[in-house]
Amino acid sequence: MKATIVTIGDEILIGQIVDTNSGFIAKSLDKIGVEINEMISISDDKKHILDTFAALQNKVDLVIITGGLGPTKDDVTKKTFCDYFEDELVIDEVVEKHVIELIERVMKRTASQINKDQALVPSKCTVLHNQVGTAPGMWMKKENTVFISLPGVPYEMKYLVENEIIPKVVREYKRPYIIHKTILTYGQGESLVAERIEDWENNLPAFIKLAYLPAPGRVRLRLSARGIDKEKLEAALEENVNSLDAIIHDIIVGFDDDETIEVVVGKMLLKQNKTISTAESCTGGKIASILTSVSGASGYFKGSVVSYATAAKIDVLGVSKNLINEYSVVSKEVVSEMALNVKKMMKTDYAIATTGNAGPSKGDSNVEIGTVFIALATPDRIIVEEFNFGQPREKVIDRAVIKSLELLQKEILKNVR
Repeated sequence: MKATIVTIGDEILIGQIVDTNSGFIAKSLDKIGVEINEMISISDDKKHILDTFAALQNKVDLVIITGGLGPTKDDVTKKTFCDYFEDELVIDEVVEKHVIELIERVMKRTASQINKDQALVPSKCTVLHNQVGTAPGMWMKKENTVFISLPGVPYEMKYLVENEIIPKVVREYKRPYIIHKTILTYGQGESLVAERIEDWENNLPAFIKLAYLPAPGRVRLRLSARGIDKEKLEAALEENVNSLDAIIHDIIVGFDDDETIEVVVGKMLLKQNKTISTAESCTGGKIASILTSVSGASGYFKGSVVSYATAAKIDVLGVSKNLINEYSVVSKEVVSEMALNVKKMMKTDYAIATTGNAGPSKGDSNVEIGTVFIALATPDRIIVEEFNFGQPREKVIDRAVIKSLELLQKEILKNVR
């Protein structure tokens, strides 16, 4: 079963907003065995929409459209649906009642005619009731293709996908199983990982595909199994993941999309009842931000000092001015003192500190641009490593953040095994 996702809106095409709807819809459909053929973004133009519908007709089983269902004149999706299906708009009384109640209860005012017009739907469509907004979804079939129109507002779209579309597709269509398993690795680049697992990859069953998903400092390996026997797929995935783990166990930090390194580190700290703090210069608080993005981080993260300027390192963190003058602000000596001092200040078991020249120009140090020192203060020692992450600036910062968490994760593991 194949689907195409179409987003409608000039605001997407000019970069005014980022399309997050397509990713959510694709992931939701993939979970129930629907293959995404393509994603398309088009303008709020009647002819463009009609041409897109015609081009997709009978090419895919489902066309999921988001956007263009608002109450204003620039939202043309409903009228275009009527033109394509040779239909007319009629009032859906259930939707109208819901719209009026929602406006009066939430906005504390009388619903206007524009609001009530949200209840206008093509007479031949199956209405998908939107309990969290005013724009209903529409389900219409022509020949071999079902066209589904959803509001562009993300939380309304998500409600309809989860509560209307997915259950309806599951009830009405037979689909193969598509099962994914994601292995998260840190510390080695895509080419080196590929070289290490080449023989393993070449011996994967034909129904299992491997995809490399690289990012700064990490590579996700996604295994996708497709077929009609779910138990066979799951067993094959488990077997191949176990054999992969035996090959690259040293760089695997987690499994599945939610097992990012910050999640893994957080679980480890909680399990050992340990705490962490950070003192950041070149990373500007990004390590703290990532650590605290995980639910429950208050159980192990105690605080951070973003000592971006040299004066802040001296006045807030208490780094010795003489030490800075002797070794420079970007040095192993300074980053060591940053980590030790913030660990003492926050009363934590571990502390991470960073200092470096992220670029594009040099700051208060003459070391080479791209140079970063990372210190990790543990319960019984201080570890310092020097890196040069090159350029551009964003790459330096991102890689410094990931490398800091990788050092922490490896050190914690020593107390686990």
